[in-house]
Amino acid sequence: MPMSRSMLKLFALLIAAGTVGCTQFPELEDRFADTSRRAAYPDLVPAETLRADLVQERIALKDRQRVDARIGKLRGRAAALRGTVIDSASRARLSQPVTLPDPS
Repeated sequence: MPMSRSMLKLFALLIAAGTVGCTQFPELEDRFADTSRRAAYPDLVPAETLRADLVQERIALKDRQRVDARIGKLRGRAAALRGTVIDSASRARLSQPVTLPDPS
């Protein structure tokens, strides 16, 4: 008796899952040097301390203007997409029931 397509797909899925289950995982312990294993944990500091060291202005004025222009264009496109997709005449036509011709 031949197997149905759904049974064949299920069998292939089980074979694939069984094959993945037999995969050898890499040894992660061997990837770290002894010095990094013996290193002390970093000190926990408040986030404000980390932020104080950051440069405040990361984007140049010219780049900032280009980004602002792009933001304006994207907001304009988003506003245009918020409108109705189907006009009222098409909506009225689509709301009519479908009548099939008599097959005889």
